[in-house]
Amino acid sequence: MTNRDRKALPLFPISVVTELTELTARQVRYYEEKDLVMPVRSKGNRRLFSFYDVDRLLEIKELIDQGVNLAGIKQVLKVKTEQQEKVSHKEEAQEVKEDLSEKQLHKMLRRELMESGYLNSSSIVKGELSRFYH
Repeated sequence: MTNRDRKALPLFPISVVTELTELTARQVRYYEEKDLVMPVRSKGNRRLFSFYDVDRLLEIKELIDQGVNLAGIKQVLKVKTEQQEKVSHKEEAQEVKEDLSEKQLHKMLRRELMESGYLNSSSIVKGELSRFYH
């Protein structure tokens, strides 16, 4: 389980969240009504909050302390979420790009090895071979 997965686990009841955030239960429920935070519901219909939810509530509290209204908070959180998604997509694209370069390198290695048998010479850089053999 990755660190990201652990932070997303719904663990905390509202009583713990109110202690961690110094918000009242009413405030937390209000922010849930306004779709600023979306806790998971247990089988008994109890709210369970993740570390991400607690972080978001702390961020909301900080914005309110700075005088930002609810509409402004929604905008700030929306922009932040979009930026996080962009970063996530870039990371995924980078992984795909790395995979493609590995495939290309493997293809080049195979071609070079095939040619070396016929021409008895190889132009492969030995440092590149180390990527295949650890």
